[in-house]
Amino acid sequence: MSLLPLLFFLVIYLGGSILLGDFYKIPITVAFALTAIVSIALSKGKLNERIELFSQGAANKNIMQMIWIFVFAGAFASSAKTIGAVDATVNLTLSLLPTHLVLVGVFLAACFVSMAVGTSVGTVVALVPIAAGIAEQTGIDIGMATAIVVGGAFFGDNLSFISDTTIAATQLMGCKMNEKFKANIIIALPAALLSVLIYFVIGTSCSAPIATASVDGIKVLPYLVVITLALTGLDVMVVLLIGSILTSVVGVASGVEFWTLIGAMGQGINGMGELIIVTLLAGGVLNMIRQNGGIDLILHFFGKKLSGKRSAQGVIASLVSLCNLCTANNTIAIITAGQISKDLSNKFGIEPRRTASILDTFSCFVQGLIPYGAQMLMAASLSGVSALEIIPNMYYTFLVGGVAVLSIIFDFGSKKKRNHRKRLPA
Repeated sequence: MSLLPLLFFLVIYLGGSILLGDFYKIPITVAFALTAIVSIALSKGKLNERIELFSQGAANKNIMQMIWIFVFAGAFASSAKTIGAVDATVNLTLSLLPTHLVLVGVFLAACFVSMAVGTSVGTVVALVPIAAGIAEQTGIDIGMATAIVVGGAFFGDNLSFISDTTIAATQLMGCKMNEKFKANIIIALPAALLSVLIYFVIGTSCSAPIATASVDGIKVLPYLVVITLALTGLDVMVVLLIGSILTSVVGVASGVEFWTLIGAMGQGINGMGELIIVTLLAGGVLNMIRQNGGIDLILHFFGKKLSGKRSAQGVIASLVSLCNLCTANNTIAIITAGQISKDLSNKFGIEPRRTASILDTFSCFVQGLIPYGAQMLMAASLSGVSALEIIPNMYYTFLVGGVAVLSIIFDFGSKKKRNHRKRLPA
């Protein structure tokens, strides 16, 4: 019963959209509103107490921080589009790269930026508008272009030394970050290389872009500054605030009226309304699942006696995946599954770096495929397409999940122990 709201949402939103053959037929806000009602109705206690629990989840500090990011992202994205920064950046990209390499370039840029900044959300905010603009110029599906950025964002987030998922996984397992990186790269790199090959093949079918106008360098400046500041590790909200201010300065210098820019920022913030509502409702629903014992149920189910090292690794992967499905936050999922994963690792002799790699990889894998994750919601909002149109194109995410499963089956991510034979006396 505690997990029923999650099942209800998946059936209503995902199942209903597939059944109707239209991803826009059922608004995600309505699906989550109905799920919120179900989660409150199935909980015990007085109605006002249940509503209070729901509200506490919606007002969680992590949720509120995400909402602030959405607000600043909306203001920056809309104002940048108004002054022509997106078009200028797209034109610059198309002038530097051959058409058939544009998709590969976008993916590699997303990988690099997210690995440097340690945040997939910041990468999505910076690059999705550019990818969407490139898609319009080259004839590539916008859902595909958006998925390329999101996939690259998760590649870097999974490997970055300053990512919160990396910090959480290594601290919980008691291993060094460079050791976890070595275990992770064996899984992530093959998936990334296969993704590059796929994007290269798809790129060969791109229609030749329309002759681009001359690149206005000053209009590219806001995006360059945002990406550069993000690479320094500056807080994403501060980066977006600086980007919005710089966009206003560049816009006024280019002849755009100041009040037109203010109006654009307002429209951008208003455009994040659906995303903010979904985030609040999701936070409340997931808190109800947690309060009603959903997470404890998962932990208990997977805490049963296992037979061997590989099955223990499979359980750790399944455990963090289900926790991520219930929390829609890969860092929280790692923290939730951390202790029992450490216990299983100690019991079955799994290296700490290997367990940390499994936790991080599978949490990012699930986070990249759920339509109610922050990264997917943000990407959908910025590109103007449904999350369910992006997910089928998440080639890197599917590939990294497949490679991660194979690494457990064939145990190629673990450090092999050497057998030292004792020398016989002469």
